[in-house]
Parts: sequence; structure tokens; C-alpha cells
Amino acid sequence: MDDFIRISHITKRFADTVAVDDADFGIARGEFFSLLGPSGCGKTTLLRMIAGFEYPTEGDILVDGNDITDLPPHKRPSNMVFQSYAIFPHLNVFDNIAYGLRKARLERGELERRVAEALGMIKLEGFGKRRGDQLSGGQRQRVALARALIMRPKVLLLDEPLGALDKRLRESMQIELRQLQKSVGITFVFVTHDQEEALSMSDRIAVMSAGKVLQIAAPRTLYEQPNCREVADFIGTMNFFDATVADANLLDAGPLGQVRAATTEPKGTKVLIAIRPEKLVLAGQGVAGTIAAQAYLGERNHIQVRVDGIAEPVAVAQQNQDRAREHHKPGDAVHLSWADDTFVVLPRD
Repeated sequence: MDDFIRISHITKRFADTVAVDDADFGIARGEFFSLLGPSGCGKTTLLRMIAGFEYPTEGDILVDGNDITDLPPHKRPSNMVFQSYAIFPHLNVFDNIAYGLRKARLERGELERRVAEALGMIKLEGFGKRRGDQLSGGQRQRVALARALIMRPKVLLLDEPLGALDKRLRESMQIELRQLQKSVGITFVFVTHDQEEALSMSDRIAVMSAGKVLQIAAPRTLYEQPNCREVADFIGTMNFFDATVADANLLDAGPLGQVRAATTEPKGTKVLIAIRPEKLVLAGQGVAGTIAAQAYLGERNHIQVRVDGIAEPVAVAQQNQDRAREHHKPGDAVHLSWADDTFVVLPRD
């Protein structure tokens, strides 16, 4: 993969605090790339350094082969969309979108053509004369996107742009934003703390924690093959168990018995094994346990199962595909089973 954006050993310090710690990776041209992590992990600081609102303490940033590390924001081939949208309430939609073009002194006919094209792109044809304070949250978000995209940046930077929307509108806008990115073909760098949002929209995701990039991979790889406990725990729900390598791809997991999972660790190595709740099945045979709690969530049930010898309840996710399916209640005896190679082997530390 050729790097369109190159983050080269970037470190950012604020006094004694290291906000970003030696970030070093590339982003492809036309990629939807997400920076994912909890609050304070450094993702927004890294995005602001790409935008030019912060400057790195160490390292370089290149876009399309050009070093932009020390350039001010207005000289960079990027534009940014913030969570607050920053729509001018006293201006109508047309003037909000045309704001940057007017500053660039574009000829009137070309300006009108570009704004009309942008309105079509965000599906707000006929909204040109509507004032900014008369728009819904989703409409304001679209106008903010159009105002950024109309400047034809090489890179669009998005800092939690869907964070102010309610759940239903947010999910709808996730689909629209992904479709928009594919249609314009611009490289998107997207910051979010929402795992499902990142998984549903991104080509690749960088998971960050305490300033460090822990893993960069496609959504499916991050979910199915995390490289450490922190990534596994942050991306969805995961069950963790101590285990010891007993033989090639065979591990002794104590109360769970022997488990098959791919590993290159030598015999006798103590490791951590992990499995997603939806990969566990309540079956007629397997590891004996007792229902500790159950939560009905409509399309699925979340079940907690106590197993002798394991301190924490084991999480099981069960799809509600059959109305006649037996409904378990606390205290019921059950058995846990799983298919081979559904466990992931992780470093113990």
C-alpha cells in the first residue's frame, strides 16, 4: 500500500503529558481511516496535528509526498468537520456552503454551480434559502460536510461529527457518510470513541490508548484477531481466561478443559485466551454452569453464566431467532460449548 498520508514517528507533549507517543503509520489514498479510542487517548490531538491546529513535538506529517508538518491550517490540502458543525445561524444554507468559495473569490457562475452540486451531493436540493437555525441536527451536519467538501480538499478530517445526533439519526448518517465518501473518493480520517461506528464505516481502524497506537487493521481483523487484551476489551465484549499451552494449537484452560486455538507459543507458556459472547452456545453438553443473570435486548439476549473455578461470570449472546426457544432464568443449570478455533490467544501481560 502506498502511503497518501504518512504519520512518521509523531510525538506530542503538553508539558509533562505525552498526548501522542511515537505514532508511525500510513493511510492510503481514498481510504476511510478511523482513529478509535476512549477519551484522552490522543486521537483528537493526532487529528488536530494533521489539520495544523497543533504541531508535533517530534516527527513529520506528509500528504501526497509533501511535508506539511510546519504548515498552518489554511495552507494544508485538508479541511475539517467538527462535532459542533459550526454552522452560521444567520446565514442560509447556500451562503453557509459558499462561505469558503467566496473567500477564494470564485467567479459567481462557478460558485453557484459548485453549491448546487454540493446540495445535490448531500440530498438537500431546494434548501439553499433556508436559514441555518431552521435546520435539524442531521441537516446541519450535512451542510457542514458540504461546506468542507466544496473546497475539494485532498483529505477530509472529521472529529466525532455524529456525536451530537440521537441514535437513530446517527446510524442513518453513518450509512450516508460512508456512501458520500465512496462517491467523492476523498481520503477521510475519522475520529470516534464509538466502536460500532468505527466498525461499520471504516476501511481500517487505528485503536489508540494512552497516546499509543495499539493495532491498525480492517474492522473484521480487529474484532476477530485483536493483538492484545486492551484492543480485545475495547472492541465489543470479550471473555478472558488464563490458559497454558499444552501442545501444538492445544491449550489447557483449567475449568474450561482443553481448548483448540491457533498459537505459535511453545509448550508450557502461560497465555490469555479470549472468546466473543456470540461464539458461545448454551447446549445440552459441555462445560457446566448456572445462569446468573439475563437481559432481554429485543433481537438478542445477553446472558451471564457462572462456572465453578472462574471468578467472573461468562458472557453469552444469544440471537432471538425462534419465539419458541426456551427462556432461561437465574439459577437454571446450563452447559457452555463452542466450535474449534473460536478462541483467540493473547499475550498474558
